[in-house]
Amino acid sequence: MTAQDSIQHYMLQLGKNARRAAQTLACATTNSKNQALAEIHTQLKHHQADILAANQIDMAQGQAKNLDAALLDRLALNEQRFQAMLDGLQDVISLKDPIGEITDMAYRPTGIQLGKMRVPLGVVGMIYESRPNVTLEAAALALKSGNAIILRGGSEALHSNQAIATAIHQALKNVALPTESVQVVNTPDRSAVGYLISMVDYVDVIVPRGGKGLIERITKEAKIPVIKHLDGNCHVYIDNEANIDKALAIALNAKTHRYGVCNAMETLLVNAEIAERFLPQIAVLYAEKQVELRGCPITQNILAGHVIAATEEDWSTEYLAPILAIKVLPDMDEAIQHINHYGSHHSDAIVTENFSKARQFLARVDSSSVMINASTRFADGFEYGLGAEIGISTDKIHARGPVGLEGLTSQKWVVFGDGHIRQ
Repeated sequence: MTAQDSIQHYMLQLGKNARRAAQTLACATTNSKNQALAEIHTQLKHHQADILAANQIDMAQGQAKNLDAALLDRLALNEQRFQAMLDGLQDVISLKDPIGEITDMAYRPTGIQLGKMRVPLGVVGMIYESRPNVTLEAAALALKSGNAIILRGGSEALHSNQAIATAIHQALKNVALPTESVQVVNTPDRSAVGYLISMVDYVDVIVPRGGKGLIERITKEAKIPVIKHLDGNCHVYIDNEANIDKALAIALNAKTHRYGVCNAMETLLVNAEIAERFLPQIAVLYAEKQVELRGCPITQNILAGHVIAATEEDWSTEYLAPILAIKVLPDMDEAIQHINHYGSHHSDAIVTENFSKARQFLARVDSSSVMINASTRFADGFEYGLGAEIGISTDKIHARGPVGLEGLTSQKWVVFGDGHIRQ
């Protein structure tokens, strides 16, 4: 047997195991699923030292391979981030279980009663880079929504992911749920991804999280439906009727809270009437954070010596770094046109005290999350009350925005009769 045959056999076995586990999970009670999640919480705390030690191995190897700063930031686990993982798990436990909910019940003229029941998707395939916290978040959401999941993390996080998986498997064993409900691919071989995204008999949906190159590959090659977003080119528009203090706080937070995340602002749009008041103040704040500014000609004139010329490419770029593009525009209409043309339909915000403009912005900006007087950094499953997220979707079918429990479900028609036959 060749190495490729071995990997194919391994991946098919994962798929078969996941399908069997999914059949059990689909019938699991809310209580049993919550017990499993609570036991995972216990086992994670028990294995915390091992997980953090495994992460240190991944970090050391990543630094030796000269991984970029944004990737290393997403890879790193510390006590604070570990606690955030545990807090997110507790939130998932507290969430309402969507499975089995029957809605839209109505009687038809024939006498039958018709409705829709929420059901799991089945088996989820997850492909992601760095971020070992995603291993736990995805596993928790899948379990709570009655889905089995196959997790293929990046090679840079292999030790961290395996350590987290060990804790999860021990928990599932302790509560007598199939350990195959959550499976972490144990090979860094890239061909494993190719098999995962083509196993139509065993996997129902693919969720990729990572760089644009990864997601483009998955979208192009997958034979299974994909929930995805390609990049996060997010905007904040400062209207001429904005409150300056709010605008400064939002623009600073949206860019500098964290750089290597998909909901960070990459382009700042400023109304021409307020630009000369606003830009010098925000430029001082960005200078303190060592953010490189790339501006349009008007921005260059206002911030002479503190900004370099922006190129056409800058308006479409997701930097994931302390770099920001700035453009001054005459009105909100042009700002909306700019966002819809150059943006990635991820998350975009307006800062204004004009309610009418805010409502127009909501209606006309074609993005999965649209904010009024709030930072784009809020576009996150935890912040939206989803407990965690398995990803963010910029698609318009099935799920859009942060994908939590409901995004991992579907609905089937249910019919109630009492001996009814069709005439």
